[in-house]
Amino acid sequence: MANPQNYDNQPLEQLKTSALDRRLSIAKASLNIGRRWATNSAFGLFKSKEEKALQKQAFMREQAQYLVDELGKLKGSVVKIGQMLALYGEHFLPPEITEALQTLNSQTTAFSWSIIESALQKELGDTIHEFDIDHTPIGTASLSQVHRAVHKATGEQVVFKVQYPNIADAVDSDLDLFRQLLRVTNVVPQTRQLDDWFEEIRDLLHHEVNYLLEADTTELFFQRFVGDRRYVVPRILKAYSTDRLLCMSYEDGVSILDEQVFALPQERRNAIGQASIEIMLREIFEWGDMQTDPNFGNYLIRLAQKPDTQLDQLVLLDFGAIRQFDDNLLLIARNLLLAGVFHDRSKMRQAIDQAGKHFEFFANLSDSVKNDMVELCLLASEPFSLPSRNPTIPPNVLDVHGNYIWAESDLHNRVIKLASKSATSKSFSVPPKELMFISRKFIGAYTFMTVLDARTKAHDLIAKFTSEDWT
Repeated sequence: MANPQNYDNQPLEQLKTSALDRRLSIAKASLNIGRRWATNSAFGLFKSKEEKALQKQAFMREQAQYLVDELGKLKGSVVKIGQMLALYGEHFLPPEITEALQTLNSQTTAFSWSIIESALQKELGDTIHEFDIDHTPIGTASLSQVHRAVHKATGEQVVFKVQYPNIADAVDSDLDLFRQLLRVTNVVPQTRQLDDWFEEIRDLLHHEVNYLLEADTTELFFQRFVGDRRYVVPRILKAYSTDRLLCMSYEDGVSILDEQVFALPQERRNAIGQASIEIMLREIFEWGDMQTDPNFGNYLIRLAQKPDTQLDQLVLLDFGAIRQFDDNLLLIARNLLLAGVFHDRSKMRQAIDQAGKHFEFFANLSDSVKNDMVELCLLASEPFSLPSRNPTIPPNVLDVHGNYIWAESDLHNRVIKLASKSATSKSFSVPPKELMFISRKFIGAYTFMTVLDARTKAHDLIAKFTSEDWT
């Protein structure tokens, strides 16, 4: 589900969806980038080494921003590719590229109602007349736009997540065009890791543009949470859904960044945080599939009107980025997490050595880098570790009841600082993409908890998922 946006900009009246239009746009961008690169090289001929280094860094930033500006004009899977690389490409892309790509998430321009109405008409046929549809979207994304509607006969409020015309057919060609554009920039190493990631992105995109798959996944999670009043999952209306259109029940709520959330008593924020973390743990320990998009826009909070008798609820909105993990990877993730719970260096090292039997990345690590990774994993799992077993938790991070104070932890910066030590090692390589998906999920969850200013107890978070002796 897209984020609610502020639509001060004029809506776009045209969408470049034909292969020819999109190829011409990319070709023009490629030509301009090539010219800019040649000009920059010519101006640097007589500069000192230090001046050339500064010039190259500034030029790369300029090239990266130009690249992003051109991608933003196309929307569709080209933008989605850029967003995915911004999330997962920091291990093999220059920082200037990833920083610029991150700005693609702020693309807010909606398409005009005439374009959306045409797409709805194609998918719904005559049944479009059964609804009063709001012409102003409540959210946009790179692949789709979301409109609220009312079923005339029943009065039920629904939302239509409508895919932009012909976007699904452009996935493969967009990927090829994006690769071409990256080659022309001459700032992205053309490595096997990059090839692997593009194939991963290709697979993810083909799943994301198939809304019947998303409908099935949404229904699966709906059933998983039946009876648990802490969660709300939209109900799919299959009679009005297709592979390019999702019709769902409208579920209200406020953003995690809403002032009403910040004003909640500590106990209520703790409960919301507990519920959000529990989803991630169930994905790892029970279900084996994971929502890999950490975007805050995928969640809303429905505040209890009568807190004495009702619960605040997490509204889960988007199931297009679900990824299935195999048993070997899940076992590795569980072992790493459980070693962190008991802050056990020996168990953590065993878990890393065991991972080497399934992933070349771990098998090729030097002994010193494995030891560094032990420390990194122990630090990253700090919120789940028992204070009685972990003497390294900073005193200010625990309250008088032994709860972990996420907002005081500065955990992200501490992990980044420690990770930089391993990343500079000559024996360090790009981690398996599966582990990067999981690590991104943890980062998203940690950020959610920090912004929410939640406090949690390690035992309450993890005990229900393991039979370990907690004494």
